[in-house]
Amino acid sequence: MKFNRRQAAALAGSLALPALAQAGWPSRPVRLVVPFTPGGTTDLLARAMAPELQQRLGQAVVVDNKPGAGGNIGSAEVAKATDGHTLLMGTVGTHAINAALYPRLPYDPVKDFAPVTLVASVPNVLVLNPANAARYGIRSVADLVRVARANPGKLNMASSGNGTSIHLAGELFKAMTGSYMLHFPYRGSGPALMDLMAGNMDLMFDNLPSALPHIKAGKLLALAVTSAQRSPAVPELPTIAEAGGAPLKGFEASSWFGLLAPAGQPHDQVARLQREAAAALATPALRERLAGQGAVAGGGSSAEFAALIAAETAKWARVVKVSGAKVD
Repeated sequence: MKFNRRQAAALAGSLALPALAQAGWPSRPVRLVVPFTPGGTTDLLARAMAPELQQRLGQAVVVDNKPGAGGNIGSAEVAKATDGHTLLMGTVGTHAINAALYPRLPYDPVKDFAPVTLVASVPNVLVLNPANAARYGIRSVADLVRVARANPGKLNMASSGNGTSIHLAGELFKAMTGSYMLHFPYRGSGPALMDLMAGNMDLMFDNLPSALPHIKAGKLLALAVTSAQRSPAVPELPTIAEAGGAPLKGFEASSWFGLLAPAGQPHDQVARLQREAAAALATPALRERLAGQGAVAGGGSSAEFAALIAAETAKWARVVKVSGAKVD
């Protein structure tokens, strides 16, 4: 087969593209660290993003779960990474709450990271073990307040770990209602949900995406969402502020998740990551997938994500102070 000069030039250019891509960044698989166990919302979002980023970056994106200490272990590992191919799926806990909750962190949420983009924001949802709820006669938020006040320390409250928004939502609920429930932190939503559904725990404020399948299957009793407005994913559920009456007026405790790189990552690489992640989050398929899980897709600029982190850090510092929550 013969080619004219223009066709030959086009063919040569197309053959050169893979070589040029390999010579640039990323030059090998990218590790996306999830600082919590598999099965929770952080993990679900990372696994939804990984194939999209892989397609756009031209390298495998491998999700690596590194749970422990409310997300601090995995976050600290990424903060210290110098290989240029390690990213973090950070959360409101790791980058806005933990600084106020822990006396010492093994990383600096601001200085040690380069924000890439917000991936998604989600409400939390108050869920109970159905059998345990029936035993206590709990069918509403008002019932829960009544039972918790009348039986201090009797109800067990699970969380995905100290310092997570799930934990703080429960602490804020306790502070605003003047109730006391025993807090049991787990290494992620996955194991906490398993114990809750098994009846070993009574209740939990979980991220909606990880709890929603179990709510739909009837394995969990959902009472309300923690956002300021009802969630389109479960419009039948009231907000805590709606359902809780005067003691819970103004209650709001939502979660967010975003991509972050180590602070030393070159600016052009961070900029490319932001472009590719934002493009993925703008696709109807991914936006619909996240909406079906109860999440609202992000995709804003790195500067917008940095501003969100700063605002949320100030907000949650106040919540920690009001709730009296502490972690040794």
